[in-house]
Amino acid sequence: MTEGYVYAPGTVHLVDVDNILDVKKQEGKNKNIILNPQPSNNPNDPLRWSQRKKYFQFGLLWFWGFMLAVSANFSGPAYDPWIADLHTSYGDLNVAAALLFLFLGLGCLFLQPTAMKLGRRFVYLLCTVLVMLAMVVGGVGKNVSYIQGSYILIGFAAAPVDSLVEISSTDVFFQHERSTAFALMILALYAGSNLGPVAAGFIVDAMKWQWLFWIQLFIYAGLIVIQFFLMFDTTFYRDHEEEDKLEAEIISVVMSHDSMALSHGKEKGNGQIDEVVSHSSESVDGNIKKRTYKDSLRLIETEYSDPRPWYVIFLRPFLLISFPAVAWSGLTYGAQIMWLELMSVTQSLVFSDEPYNFSPNGVGLTNLAPFVGCIIGMLYGGNYVDWLSVRLAKKNHGIFEPEMRLNAMWLPLITNAGGILAYGLGCNAGVHWALPVVLGYGCLGFSMASSGAICLTYAVDSYHKVGSEALVIILLFRNLIGMAFCFAIDPWLQGCGLVVMTWLMFMLSVVINGSYVVMLIWGKQMRLWTADRYHKISNPHFGEFWKRSK
Repeated sequence: MTEGYVYAPGTVHLVDVDNILDVKKQEGKNKNIILNPQPSNNPNDPLRWSQRKKYFQFGLLWFWGFMLAVSANFSGPAYDPWIADLHTSYGDLNVAAALLFLFLGLGCLFLQPTAMKLGRRFVYLLCTVLVMLAMVVGGVGKNVSYIQGSYILIGFAAAPVDSLVEISSTDVFFQHERSTAFALMILALYAGSNLGPVAAGFIVDAMKWQWLFWIQLFIYAGLIVIQFFLMFDTTFYRDHEEEDKLEAEIISVVMSHDSMALSHGKEKGNGQIDEVVSHSSESVDGNIKKRTYKDSLRLIETEYSDPRPWYVIFLRPFLLISFPAVAWSGLTYGAQIMWLELMSVTQSLVFSDEPYNFSPNGVGLTNLAPFVGCIIGMLYGGNYVDWLSVRLAKKNHGIFEPEMRLNAMWLPLITNAGGILAYGLGCNAGVHWALPVVLGYGCLGFSMASSGAICLTYAVDSYHKVGSEALVIILLFRNLIGMAFCFAIDPWLQGCGLVVMTWLMFMLSVVINGSYVVMLIWGKQMRLWTADRYHKISNPHFGEFWKRSK
């Protein structure tokens, strides 16, 4: 029964168990899943796009994100050639990696509000131009400063891969599809991170290292043409007040139905009620012009963009630091970058030396293991978690709580800790490469992909009206952690040795990933504590220094 049920921010009625609600629902197999958010009657609403159009646009975005991830992480096999040709050191190259993470974070802060005001398409095209410039800077490099400058541009250009692509996913997919969409985009991030070094290893072996940059430049030159003519803008500002009213109506109707069923001593579903929610959104407003293909090619989107001032969108993420669900997601997702950097920074150092003596392409091939792990992790953290959430919501009388997704965090906790031990201790002992690579890298790939999808989706589900801002602050956390780790790993490794560092990172992973239990038990209570602040901050006019003219 839902009578007397406590609703917190993020609590939604996801499944119409008794089939009493006249709202837009999932078509096909799961016909009782309520579409959240409900599609509007605007013909230009991306939620109304056909499945084919949604998947095609998502596929373009996936490949774009994959390529930017390649550019940000391809360099592992190139470290030794760079050290020889540019007369530099691992320390200087780690500074380049740290700068990349710094500008990933800064890019999130500046590009996210720009995308909200000027459109997603504009930012994606701009970032493609910036990364092409980065390839030129790197390709003509004469010393390590060129590499560092290239990494600064790559970091800024790749920032939307961390935050904006997830918002673009929520533009076209519904809540019950969200984990799958997020997991696929995280797969693009980690697939690029893992396959980039594989390709780089072969290129360095067969050609000069400069071709690492030129080949990517050629790919981006073709990609920007495809983007310009085929990538459409998903920007569509939604009225959250209407969404809240609809959810309140749904709750009222379901509670009335439960009360009637209880008073008549009948099973739920047998009672009849006069009140229904009518929001099926089947009709399209004929007064709104549907966009033509030519309209879709506009660089700047202002018709459906966020009406808030740019500075308000820029500053609002910092207000969410005190929200436990956001802070926890930022810390947990940020920790995953430590394991990624552990592999990226140490792989050339470990596998090109005794007892492995891998060639550059051999070092690159070790990244196939985390790539396979990421694919499995995507299926677990995406498809499985979406299925699990719907199943648990049905058991909860159709009511979904964001913490339901956290029930799947136990497996990433185990694989993360086990992967760190297999990699660090295995390499130190000089065991056969299969243990640190297949088991160590593979488990780390699985845990990074699955836990990342769970963390990001949990934060957005908890505070969906400020989902964009939540992602920005989460990714700022992650990139600051990544930057600090780049500076820390070399002296940490030199001072403690691989064995001690491995055990310390093992304990960190257990504590950080294991903290999901706290959110699983008390997460809803924390959302209730922050309800007043959430409703205040999510008000579109909150934080404005002056009133907008009507």
